[in-house]
Amino acid sequence: DDDIADGVPFLESADDYATWNTVVRRAYKQLIRDARRGRRTLLDKYGTLNEAEFFAKTFEKLNGRPARLLREDFCGTHAVCCEWVKTHEDNVAYGVDLDPEPLAWGEDQLQTQLTDAQRKRITLAEADVRTGNGDAPAAFSGGADVLAAQNFSFFLFKTREALRDYFEHARANLADGGIMVMDMMGGSECYVEDHTDVRTIDVEDKDQAKRLGYKKFKYLWEQARINPITADALFHIHFKFKDGSRLDKAFTYDWRFWTLPETCELLREAGFKDVQVYWEIEDEDGDGSGEFEPATEGAADPSWIAYIVAQK
Repeated sequence: DDDIADGVPFLESADDYATWNTVVRRAYKQLIRDARRGRRTLLDKYGTLNEAEFFAKTFEKLNGRPARLLREDFCGTHAVCCEWVKTHEDNVAYGVDLDPEPLAWGEDQLQTQLTDAQRKRITLAEADVRTGNGDAPAAFSGGADVLAAQNFSFFLFKTREALRDYFEHARANLADGGIMVMDMMGGSECYVEDHTDVRTIDVEDKDQAKRLGYKKFKYLWEQARINPITADALFHIHFKFKDGSRLDKAFTYDWRFWTLPETCELLREAGFKDVQVYWEIEDEDGDGSGEFEPATEGAADPSWIAYIVAQK
């Protein structure tokens, strides 16, 4: 009714919206676990709250000291910022995003789960990610320890020139030795056009199910268009409910499907001194373990998620 497709159905109360957030976040965590077992999952990572720990461990291994300052580009609901300030009492986060709506949603729904002290260590800026740290706390004057660009968000830059320009700005916003961390996706299944992956999501908590009015809903990931000549790709996320109603195009992603070698080359061109791909470690059964390590070779999995870590 308000012409805003933000992925949330129209519910009756603030409590109902909080419940919807909890259920979708839990569903996303399950989808990530599925992806790590070789199944496709590309839903926006509102629920991946273990990334802050990965950033911290990687930075400390490379620099021999703990990371304290995190900048989250394309932060949206700034879930990474929220998790960062929870991991240590001295951690400070700065989130940047052009869209005021997800910033406000994160303040209302995610920051309310933090303590007052934790909330005070988050600063948000409604700005282009190609800007500096001018609105950040004074501690960022020398640059961030970690700059996170998650959810494949930089895929919105569709030319080498535009992406290299963003990487140059990102590098300028880092302290010496600081790291930029990006997630990447790929595999043959990601290039199948006109394909929809459907999952049934169970609302396990009885009180939440009662509040929402249903115990299950369907999550649909649609790969609408893939252009092999330009690498342009169009993806949608839809939701379908038991009563037959649907929330179509709750999320839409109009991207260039960048590859790992292309992205690593552009990071080096932008001036980063060390660029490494972190590939997922397999467990004893050959499934993804959820742990990532530097690698120069990876298995040709039909659907994979990896990280790039670029050090200034």
